[in-house]
Amino acid sequence: MVDMIDSFVQLITSYLQQFGVPFGILLIISESIIPALPLGVFIAFNMMAFGSVKGFILSWIATCIGCYLSYFFFSKLFSKMLLKNTKKREKLDRVVKKMQNIGFSKLVLIIALPFTPAFLVNIACGLVRVNLKKFMTAILIGKLSIVYFWGFVGKSMLESISDLGTIIVLCLLLFISYLISKIVSKKLEIE
Repeated sequence: MVDMIDSFVQLITSYLQQFGVPFGILLIISESIIPALPLGVFIAFNMMAFGSVKGFILSWIATCIGCYLSYFFFSKLFSKMLLKNTKKREKLDRVVKKMQNIGFSKLVLIIALPFTPAFLVNIACGLVRVNLKKFMTAILIGKLSIVYFWGFVGKSMLESISDLGTIIVLCLLLFISYLISKIVSKKLEIE
């Protein structure tokens, strides 16, 4: 069984190397739009095919693009329809207002947490039209820890959970993301 999995990983890695960076980017972007696809697997394959640094950067840029496309799609096509066609208007208005007024640092933390369903965050922010500058800045900061987690840690979840060093690095990245979000929030006047 281990040999079969190893052969499969080698096959996918060789295909990625053969088709190049555009294919690696397309995989990651497609995951942001189609939530059933495994982001962690795609990031791990990119890092194996293109190296840790190039794979990390490629995956980070691609996931940010995918999040933007998902946000854009839902904010332009479905936002007005959702807000017009609802029976429980008061409840929806409260939820929309809370989502629109979510603090920048909270949004970054939600995005930075490894098991937050990113597609739901993209869709929710798009539907309620969270400020695009706020959303994209939070995505750019928060996705750093996700790509690290799924790239370096996500290769083997069982191994990473038992590795204290990896957990410390992840917690440190979450804390740094939070601090950066506070600084950026003040500088860009995003709240």
